[in-house]
Amino acid sequence: MQQQYEGYKNLADYLKSASALLNLERESQLHQDIITICNHLVNPSFRIAVFGPFNHGKSTLLNAVLGNRTLPIDLVPTTGAAITVKYGSDVRTRIMLVDGTDVYRSGTEVLQQFATLDGNRQMRKDVASVEVFCPHPFLETGVEFLDLPGTNDRDEQDNLVREQLLSADLVIQLLDARKLMTLGERENLRDWLLDRGIKTVIFVANFLNLLEPDEQKQVQNRLLFVAESFRGELPPGFSNLYRVDALPALRARLKGDVATANSSGLAAFETALQNIVGILQPNRGNVRLPRVQAIASQIQYSLKAKIDPIAIEIKSFVDKQNTKIEIKQKAADLIYKGFTISVEELRDWLALPKLLTKYQADAAVALAENNFKSWQTNILKKDVTQLQLAAMKWLYQAYEFFQEERPQDLLIPFPSEPQVILPSKPNNTDDLSEPGSIAVGGGIGWLLGGPVGAAVVGSISYLLNKNIQKQDEQLANESYHQEIAKLCITTIEDYLSRFSSHGLSILSEYEQKAKKVICFEFSQEPLEITQKRENLQQLQNSFNQLLQELEKVKILSNHQPYKEIPKYSNTNKKYSPQPERVQTFSKKDTSVKQQQENTAKNSATRVESVSPPPPPKASPSLRPEEVEAKFRDWELNEEIARMKAEMRWPGSQTGKQQNTTQSNKAPNQTKTQTEKDQITRAYSILGLQANASLAEVKQAYRTLVKKWHPDLFVNQPQLLKQAQEKMHLVNDAYTILSDK
Repeated sequence: MQQQYEGYKNLADYLKSASALLNLERESQLHQDIITICNHLVNPSFRIAVFGPFNHGKSTLLNAVLGNRTLPIDLVPTTGAAITVKYGSDVRTRIMLVDGTDVYRSGTEVLQQFATLDGNRQMRKDVASVEVFCPHPFLETGVEFLDLPGTNDRDEQDNLVREQLLSADLVIQLLDARKLMTLGERENLRDWLLDRGIKTVIFVANFLNLLEPDEQKQVQNRLLFVAESFRGELPPGFSNLYRVDALPALRARLKGDVATANSSGLAAFETALQNIVGILQPNRGNVRLPRVQAIASQIQYSLKAKIDPIAIEIKSFVDKQNTKIEIKQKAADLIYKGFTISVEELRDWLALPKLLTKYQADAAVALAENNFKSWQTNILKKDVTQLQLAAMKWLYQAYEFFQEERPQDLLIPFPSEPQVILPSKPNNTDDLSEPGSIAVGGGIGWLLGGPVGAAVVGSISYLLNKNIQKQDEQLANESYHQEIAKLCITTIEDYLSRFSSHGLSILSEYEQKAKKVICFEFSQEPLEITQKRENLQQLQNSFNQLLQELEKVKILSNHQPYKEIPKYSNTNKKYSPQPERVQTFSKKDTSVKQQQENTAKNSATRVESVSPPPPPKASPSLRPEEVEAKFRDWELNEEIARMKAEMRWPGSQTGKQQNTTQSNKAPNQTKTQTEKDQITRAYSILGLQANASLAEVKQAYRTLVKKWHPDLFVNQPQLLKQAQEKMHLVNDAYTILSDK
C-alpha cells in the first residue's frame, strides 16, 4: 500500500508539473480539476459525495445516516459550501477561511454562519473549506461524506459541485421521485460524472412516499429504466438504485423508531452502502484512476497543442538549414573538384619535361632569331594566363558563394630573359669576317641573313628532333653551327627549368591559400530558435514523464512519447572539402563542364544520382539578400530532385525495378478494372483529361507542387495539414500515371 501511495504521489506531482507548463488561469476549470484530483489521489480516506439539485433532500439523507441533525436543512436551498463530514470523538466544526483563519467550534451551530446561503442565496466568498467531525462507526472506518450544494440554482454553486465531484470515490445521486430524472439531471450525469471517469454512482430516489400507490408503481418502473440506462462500475451483485424517504427516515432515526426506519428504505440502503464501500475501499486506486485518466488526457492534449506547432516550426527550420548546409557542401565539393582539376592541369603543364617538349624548340629558335620577347608574350604568357585563370575562377566562384576570405590572383612570373655568349669563330672558314668571340644578350640576330644564321636555326631543329648528344668530328663551319645551336637549346632549358621550379612552388602556396576560400562556416542557431527548442524540450520531457507515470499505474494512453528534434549539422564549425570526399578524375575527365554535360545526358536514366546544378554566377558586388535568393532557388531545385527520386520518377532505381517487372509481364496482359479506375482518378487529381501525354502530366505535377508544397504553409497549421494531404494525393497520382 505504501508503494502504491508513493506511485500516486509521484503521479500527482507530474500532473501538477505538466499543468504548470500550460500557464492555465487559476480560475479555469482544468486548473481546478487538476488541483482537486491531485489532492484526492493522495487522500487516504474513502469519500462519498451526495449529489443532486437543490431541495432534493441531500442533507436530510446524510443526517438520517448519521442519526442526528448534524447538517443544516430547510425548505429553501441552504447548503452554501461543500461540507466534509469526518470521524471525530465528538461533534465539532472547523472552518478554514481564505485568509488562513481557522475557526474551530464545538457542535455544528457555526455552520449556520459560514456554510449556508445568505439572504440573497449567495455563497460566502471568504470560506475555503468546511469540515464537520462526528463520532459515527461508519466514519471511523476511514469514510468521509461530502454534502454538496444543490445544483441548478446558481452557476457558482454548479462550478463548486462539478469541481468537488472529482474528489469522490462514490457518488450518491439523489433523485426526486415526483419529477424523475429531468433533462438537467441527465446532462449533469453525463457531463459531470460519466465523461469525467466517475462511474461509481448510486441512485437514491426520495419523496416516493408522497406519491399515490398507483403512481409509485409507475415511478418504480421508470426508476428501473434509469438504473439500467446509467449502470456504472459497482461491485458485482449490488444494485445501483435504492429508495429512501429521507425525512421520515431522519425522524424515525431521531425517535429510535426502527420499524419506520426500515420501511423508509434507510436500513437497506445503509447495509448496501457499507458493503459496497467495504469492497471498493481497499482498492480505491482503481476507482480514482479512471478520472485521473480523463484529466491526464486533457493535459496531454493541451500539451500537444503547445508542442506540435513549436516542433513543426523547429523541424522546418532544421530541415531547411540542413538542406542549405548540404547544398553548400555539394557546392564546395564541386568547386573544389573544378579547382583541383585546373590546378592539376597547370601543374602538369609546368612539369619541366612537358615544357621542354612543347616550347624548347620554338623558344630556342626565337632566341636565335632575336625574337624571344615576342615569343614569350604571345605564346608562353598566353598559355600560362589561360591556365591560371582557369584555376582562379573557381576561387572567385567560391568567394561569391561563401563570402569567406577574398582570393588572391595566381601570378607566375617569368625568369629574366636568357642571354647567350657566342663562342670564338673557327679560323679555317672563309665565310665569317667578324670578330671571333662576341657576347650577345637577348639574341644572336647578327648571324641572320647569312648562311651561318640559317645553319644555326636548322641545327636547333635537327639537334632537338634527333636528340643528338655528341657529334662526330665534322668540318669546322658545321661544328660551329651546332655549337651555337646547342648554346641556344641549353639556355632555353635553363630558362624553362627556372620557370617550372618557381611556378610549381607558387602553385603549391596558392593551393594552401585556396583552403581559406573554398570553405564556409556553419551558422549558429538563432537565439529565437534556441529558446523555442528549450521550451519545446521542457514540454516534451514533461509529456514523456507524465506518460511514464501513467504507465506505472497501468493507465493506458493513445499517445507516443516524443523524440528530441536533432539540431542541424555542427554549428560554429567550418566545412572544407577534403581530397577523400572529392572524387578524383582521370585525364579523360579534364573539365567540370564535360562532367556536367555527361550528368545531364545521364539524368534521364539515373535520376537518383542527379545533383542540383550550381547556382548562377553572382557579380562581385552581390548583396546578401541576392545570395539568399539564389540559394533559395537552388534549394527548390534540390527539393524537386529529391521528390522525384522519392516518387520513383521514371529512371530511378525503384522505377527501374518497376519497369523491369512490368516488362516481364505478358504483352497481352490487360489492366484490371481497379487499375483503370486508379488511372482515371489520378488524371482527375492532376486536373487532366484522360489519356493526357506524359509531358502534360509532368507539367501539371510541377504546377501543383509549387502551389501545395507543405513548406509554403509552415506557419498555418490548418492549411499545412490540407497541403500535406493534397501533396500525398498528387504524389500518388503522378506515380500511377508515370508508371502506367
